[in-house]
Amino acid sequence: MSLFQSQFLQDLARLLPQEMQTEYTEEAIALALIFLISGIVHIIIRYWIIKLLHKLDEKTATEWYAVILKHKLPQRALFMVPLLIIYNGLGLLPEIHSILTDFVIRIAAATMILVGARVFDAFLSSVHTLYLMSPKKDKAPIKSYIQLGKVVIYVLAGFFIISSLADKSPWYFLSGIGAIMAIILLLFRDTLLSLVASVQLTNNDLIRVGDWIEMPNFGADGDVIDIALNTVRVQNWDKTITVIPTHKFLDHSFRNWRGMQESGGRRIMRALNIDISSIRFLTYEEIERLKSSHLLENYISKKMDEVNQYNMKHLKDARSTLTNGRWLTNIGTFRAYIIEYLKNHPRSNKNLLMLVRQLEPTERGLPLQVYVFTDTTVWVEYESIQADIFDHLIAVATEFGIRIFQEPTGLDFRNMLSHNDSLNDAKIRT
Repeated sequence: MSLFQSQFLQDLARLLPQEMQTEYTEEAIALALIFLISGIVHIIIRYWIIKLLHKLDEKTATEWYAVILKHKLPQRALFMVPLLIIYNGLGLLPEIHSILTDFVIRIAAATMILVGARVFDAFLSSVHTLYLMSPKKDKAPIKSYIQLGKVVIYVLAGFFIISSLADKSPWYFLSGIGAIMAIILLLFRDTLLSLVASVQLTNNDLIRVGDWIEMPNFGADGDVIDIALNTVRVQNWDKTITVIPTHKFLDHSFRNWRGMQESGGRRIMRALNIDISSIRFLTYEEIERLKSSHLLENYISKKMDEVNQYNMKHLKDARSTLTNGRWLTNIGTFRAYIIEYLKNHPRSNKNLLMLVRQLEPTERGLPLQVYVFTDTTVWVEYESIQADIFDHLIAVATEFGIRIFQEPTGLDFRNMLSHNDSLNDAKIRT
């Protein structure tokens, strides 16, 4: 066979002018023929076969087929055919191999390795896209693993390409693996740290795409929109994007609001500062008036029965001081009213904790903290419910003789000065 090939090449060489014939003429003609055949095959693949693949996609509704075409998996794999023709065609040359032939063989082998790496790249991208179509995409993101796989593939491809171009065995380069690892650790330090962080974040289910997180050290407060190998992207509520290195999630604390979102209710924890000077016992008239409220009727009736029984037992006569008995206070009755109001509110979550408590008094009065959960986690609805609750509580406080504490304003001082001026004018007139 090789004799026929050699004779065929010799006949083609004789067709050339005498001055163009050299000892490498036959080999050059063979190389030209191989590249010509490879080029024709490449044109056929590029302009006919690939178009045929796209037409098949239009006629089918298979998701995975559309995905692999989108990431050019078959296109890249078919590009391997012309390279195989070149690489294997060189074996059909005469036995004498020149430096040019050896160089072409090494280039073809290196190119095949690179194309193989790109085929694996497209395969991993296709796997990731198909995974994003599954219901588990948010619970266990795999983008970081896909990116790591691509890094490993290209590192190995680069390693074999160098060995192919140098015409050395890959094991030859393993003798310098220590130095290579030092360079890799230096170049890919953040990538390796992010890999460890990504594995821990994913395996421990610390963050998912769609989670609302807060990370004050990086100014992040919003939804996670992407979890990659090296970075996590957060879209803040003002629509800005914060990019956080993945490994920073192991170095800094962050808050994940997923638990709140899954619970079905969002907490309201806000205090009303009560003016301490307005706290007092209720009069009979006030008790009777407040008892007409359907929210306080049961509370006041029950409480007054307890108070009357206690006072009948411990008070000797009507002239005894209040310190010897019990009586209803406006702040205690107001607390009971708030609890009943929250229990009957249509947007409060009845299955979660609900309480009203007093905090330690400060120079701003007595904080009366409302602790309740809404029946929604939607931010706009939550803020509206919270505002409605406190609108009502601030307005109804005066019905209990309670004043909400507020620091004096310029208007307060002007009213005080105006009042003093009026008193002085009255004294002058008298």
